[in-house]
Amino acid sequence: MRDDFRDIFYETTQSGLLDGLAKTIPQAASGATHHDAPLDSLLPVLPLRNTVLFPDIIIPVSIGRKKSIALLDSLGEKKFVAFVTQADPNVDEPTEDDLFRLGTVGMILKILRIPDGSANIIVQGVKRVRLVRFTQTEPFFVAETSVLHDAPKPLAQLDGYARSIKHLASKVIELSPNIPNEASYAVQNIDNPTFLIHFISSNLNVSALEKQELLALDSIEARAEKLIEILTKEIQALELANQIQTKVKMDMDKAQREFFLRQQLKTIQNELGEYDGQMQDVIKLRELLAKKQMPDDLRAQLDKEIDKLSRIPQISPDYSVTRNYLDTILSLPWGHYSNAKINLREAERVLNADHYGLEKVKKRILEYLAVLKLKSNMKAPILCFVGPPGVGKTSLGRSIAKALGRSFVRVSLGGVRDEAEIRGHRKTYIGAMPGRIIQGLKRAGASDPVFMLDEIDKLGNDFRGDPSSALLEVLDPSQNHSFSDHYLEVPYDLSRVMFIATANTLDTIPLPLRDRMEVIAINGYTEFEKMHIAKEYLIPRQMEEHGIKEGQVIIEDDAIRKVINSYTREAGVRNLERELASICRSVAMDIALQLDDNPNADIKPVRVAADSLKKYLGLEKFFPEVDEPVLMPGVAVGLAWTPAGGDILFIESTVTKGTGRLILTGQLGDVMKESAQAALSYLKSCAEYFRIPDEAFKYWDVHLHVPQGAIPKDGPSAGVSILTSLASIFTQRRVKGKIAMTGEITLRGHVLPVGGIKEKVLAAKRAGIVEILLPEKNRNDVLDIMETNADAIEGMKFSYFAEMDDLIDYALEPISAEEAERRYRGLEPKDALPPYPEEEEQNNAKNEPLAAKKGDMMIKFY
Repeated sequence: MRDDFRDIFYETTQSGLLDGLAKTIPQAASGATHHDAPLDSLLPVLPLRNTVLFPDIIIPVSIGRKKSIALLDSLGEKKFVAFVTQADPNVDEPTEDDLFRLGTVGMILKILRIPDGSANIIVQGVKRVRLVRFTQTEPFFVAETSVLHDAPKPLAQLDGYARSIKHLASKVIELSPNIPNEASYAVQNIDNPTFLIHFISSNLNVSALEKQELLALDSIEARAEKLIEILTKEIQALELANQIQTKVKMDMDKAQREFFLRQQLKTIQNELGEYDGQMQDVIKLRELLAKKQMPDDLRAQLDKEIDKLSRIPQISPDYSVTRNYLDTILSLPWGHYSNAKINLREAERVLNADHYGLEKVKKRILEYLAVLKLKSNMKAPILCFVGPPGVGKTSLGRSIAKALGRSFVRVSLGGVRDEAEIRGHRKTYIGAMPGRIIQGLKRAGASDPVFMLDEIDKLGNDFRGDPSSALLEVLDPSQNHSFSDHYLEVPYDLSRVMFIATANTLDTIPLPLRDRMEVIAINGYTEFEKMHIAKEYLIPRQMEEHGIKEGQVIIEDDAIRKVINSYTREAGVRNLERELASICRSVAMDIALQLDDNPNADIKPVRVAADSLKKYLGLEKFFPEVDEPVLMPGVAVGLAWTPAGGDILFIESTVTKGTGRLILTGQLGDVMKESAQAALSYLKSCAEYFRIPDEAFKYWDVHLHVPQGAIPKDGPSAGVSILTSLASIFTQRRVKGKIAMTGEITLRGHVLPVGGIKEKVLAAKRAGIVEILLPEKNRNDVLDIMETNADAIEGMKFSYFAEMDDLIDYALEPISAEEAERRYRGLEPKDALPPYPEEEEQNNAKNEPLAAKKGDMMIKFY
């Protein structure tokens, strides 16, 4: 760059602002500008990028585009050019549509040619002009222009605007770190208000678009007001930035001051033999580490962590992270085990005192205690109690802990979806903590508690991981001796922990997790068991909770039995206890009323009989579902298993004229639908055996429905009852009364075994069923019930079948469809069965088998 151009350019920058103003200000103040110079109406147009030229203002401009260079080459003695800002600075070759229509005529003062073909010019604004139309676009723009004149205003009238602008500009210079203070003196020395407004506008720290809006304002007053608004916003932004910088600097200075003071205090305390709070924490942690029984490698690792803590300043965020980690890991019961003496007879007494029945579970716990007594370092079993709600799975865990003399920890896993709930978070995260397993051991205070994982079948999973997969290590005896929690990052021995999981069903538990647990089924209670539990456990507990003394209420056995059968329907005893609590509340109110009448009177015992339950519990809620015999063909009673226990299931079938379709309703699942299809296919294949005409399947639609349609139903065990229902409707032989059945069928006619026999048998007993038809291979399940709960099935009959033909012949009444219709018409057995007149007429006309009469659901297919 040449020296003369560099000097001029320097004069227009902030560092050379005073010198530049020394040349421009006198010209503007004395009127020796180019405002009065004659201008042609046709002027060459030079587009500007990111720059706006204001009247009287000198600015440097870099020229590099071909059109702009061509314009400079054609000027000759002409020095006036219309400088117009382009709307989009990213356009390299602007057209006339890319240019604003308002710009400034400028006089080129100097031109500096660059060897690469470009040029730098110094230009001074003269007047605002409007582009009327373009007369030439090549090789450069030429346009017809009109000069825009500002209405002359007295200087006194603009003096108020000038003072405000000078004050605001001085404030901006004062707050801006990059503008020298000398610029403020230069601004104060500008006397011409118009030049002041244009000078400040040209040097604003705003976009070219905002400067163009300023230039486009018609009056000098409007430009002054807009300029004051922009300067005010700039001052606010600068003041806010300065406040933030000042606050940050003060915080840093304060932190540095505290750091140096603490270092000095630490040095003084070391000289005096005293210790600060941090050193005292380190000493306490070392003393606690010395008392813990842990592996040597872990002890060495924690010793390094304590040394690290002693070197971290207390104000550092790492200090609290390391301190919390050490507090957590040293609060765990490393090597601490319960030393309770094992007494099998006492353990058996405790289990029997807390729970009635559940003999298999009690036997398994006593076997574990016996082995533990002979081999003290054996690994604890991992059990899974599966059963319907309310049978005492959770409370049984507390009783086991009491019998073992160990701490009891319960963790609910229902709805847990994050793997970190089991394994914890990395300690580097904010708010990190160990998983629920380690937290439970911390609460227990021993490394061999009874640890209950409640509702393990309700674990979930999502993008945060699969908690059931994390439990694989916890519940694997070959791995859990070195369980690794993400927070601890060191192995912990869980082999002595007795884990007990609870679930309502095994279906939702992943197979690898289920394989690691010893599953113990806890079935529903029989009526006899519920009676005993109510008298021995529930009623005394509710009397105590409601302040009723012994002898003040007597609940008769018939009343308890009616509450069990008519006010509750469940496998467990949770609702039974609620109903007994309602009775106790009502009795408590009666006693309280007696005391209100006479505080010193003797309380008369309240006797609750079966016929007085309506007073305490209202109307009966449940009724036996098969009290009335089934009087129509096509209805069979099945047995179903549910997570809440067993239940009976009615299977209803009917036929209508059609094309042989099978219609299924009742919200049946895929497996149950397939059972219905298999049953119909088997019945078609054996139609001759059951004396069913082929026309029955060809011209009749069969509709199979399972009531309680709002409840989803699925499973293969309804196959037997579905086939029986279909056989009943097609043969018009009714199913025997008070008989229920369960079992899976095949297309070959075999009856396959099913599960949940105890729950289904108890449900049948509650519903008044007297006989149950079962698969032959389920005979052992019934024998097991007879051994443990003989009273529960007293009076019930069980029949076993391996083939469907035998079961249908047994389940249906031994009367043919023809005989059923003969009886319906009131004919004697020796009388022939004549056709219906209208039937005979229709058969002759259409040559199709049609329905006969439909009385009492009797249908003739031939």
